[in-house]
Amino acid sequence: MKIVLLTDVKSVGKKGQIVDVSDGYARNFIFPKKLGAEATPKVLNDLKLQKAHEEKQEAMRLADAQELAGRIGAGKVVLAVKTGKNGKVFGSVSTKEIAAAAAEQMGIELDKKKLVLEEPIKAVGTTVVPVKLHPEVTASLTVVVTEG
Repeated sequence: MKIVLLTDVKSVGKKGQIVDVSDGYARNFIFPKKLGAEATPKVLNDLKLQKAHEEKQEAMRLADAQELAGRIGAGKVVLAVKTGKNGKVFGSVSTKEIAAAAAEQMGIELDKKKLVLEEPIKAVGTTVVPVKLHPEVTASLTVVVTEG
């Protein structure tokens, strides 16, 4: 019997796949637990429409991420921190501080987890911080650390 899986089923397939299973397995396990539905023309059409909707949503998310990357790349964030001798920063500048400064100065809400700092910023100067907005889009945020 051909069925369309509504959720991932171990050793059978992933959500949205059309698989062939025995009649008993479908009637006694898949259908009662609402893990799948029989592959009728209506269900197949619904699946096709759902996939088209998901692709449209993903394209919109990608376009939004690209637009946001352009805004991030065009601006810069200035942070004033306490420093000691030789321009050495007391402590370090964290992603939380950078995200808060970006929200305040540029009006862009960034999740601190999306900022990719390989090592904390511990010196005065300019640093380019990659921002992972989407699996396919990475923006570059310029962070200027000054003495303050």
